Amino acid sequence: MNYNGLFTHKLDALKEQGSYRHFLEVNKSAQHFPNFYYTNEEGVKRSAINWCSNDYLCMSTHEDVIAKLSFVSHRSGTGSSGTRNISGTTIYHRELENTLSNWHKKEAALLFNGAYQANTTTLKTLGKHIDNLVFISDECNHASIIEGIKSSGNEKRIFKHNDLIHLEEILQGINIDQPKIIVFESVYSMMGTIAPIKKIVALAKKYNALTYVDEVHAVGLYGNSGAGIVEQEHLEQEIDIVNGTLSKAIGVFGGYIAASNILIDFIRSFGTGFIFTTSLPPAVCAAATKSIQLIQRDDSLRKKFHENVLLLRKRMEENALPFSVNDSHITRIHIGNATQCKQLADDLLKIQGVYLQPINFPTVPIGNECLRIIVTSRHEPKHINHLVFSLKKLIYGDDTHNREIFSALSVADVENEA
Repeated sequence: MNYNGLFTHKLDALKEQGSYRHFLEVNKSAQHFPNFYYTNEEGVKRSAINWCSNDYLCMSTHEDVIAKLSFVSHRSGTGSSGTRNISGTTIYHRELENTLSNWHKKEAALLFNGAYQANTTTLKTLGKHIDNLVFISDECNHASIIEGIKSSGNEKRIFKHNDLIHLEEILQGINIDQPKIIVFESVYSMMGTIAPIKKIVALAKKYNALTYVDEVHAVGLYGNSGAGIVEQEHLEQEIDIVNGTLSKAIGVFGGYIAASNILIDFIRSFGTGFIFTTSLPPAVCAAATKSIQLIQRDDSLRKKFHENVLLLRKRMEENALPFSVNDSHITRIHIGNATQCKQLADDLLKIQGVYLQPINFPTVPIGNECLRIIVTSRHEPKHINHLVFSLKKLIYGDDTHNREIFSALSVADVENEA
């Protein structure tokens, strides 16, 4: 067996499809964000504006969060040096879990090293230990949800995206007394759609199902205190399990679930992905707690963020730039071809100093390749105007190649596709 030959063949195929991923080495500046610096292929240092960072509220650059991280690092060291069961539970882990459970109005919370790990561990553990549990999953759920359900080995049913009629048809086909859990996201990061949570909860109660919602792209951004869509809809006591991240709007690192005391204790005691993993560094926990406290106390950053989303879309509409219309903050330009998507992204970076990472398979299905624009609270009107000018220039300007990409694309097409 020629292993290297096999790997090379697979990689070559990926490159031919246009889905091979290139890393751009970003020299991030806390002072200058969303501007950053990089060295191009010719070895020349350049600057660009970041339009694909999930640091929505720019909390990773907040002076108070940075100061808290630095202070606790000096006091407690750079790592926990153990699992939660073996010296890896510090006062900072407990403080953060208490902060998260209170934020989501749940009895308890449990930290993981990422929201991906939180999803896979929790779903797998539930499946392994609840006999005949059936997973009922939205077809557009994140890869971590799919992986967690798959690794459990349990029966799964997939319902069409946000389709309540199809969801109820599936529920009707399962014995009312058989264990079941509906798994979905509040904000779908690739499409920008928002789940009809109230109606899903009503169906779950009608058919005796648990509910599990992934709030990673909503935490920090929605609700009176920023806890997410579940808070915005006043459903904190109705949802059984909430999954969230510390790595996006909170601006630090890690993931978590929030639920009842007994469920959290169950996952803590049986979840191998939790038990056998070194815990988050104490300083990271302290910084995350500080960030959440700031988000809770002051909604000005959230307001600025949403104002920027509206301004971006207004400027795009004024310049006839097509994007998917939705109720969330995700602004998506459908391309539908991996090679063309990467070419446009490369041109934006090299010519205009605009960094938009192409979204290709397997993040999205083949044919759904897109550019996803992520605005933050620190983008200014001049940045937004420059982005719109750059997109318009490359899409509708003198560049025949890029113009052809959009020759058959209209705003209506994109709205229908979404």
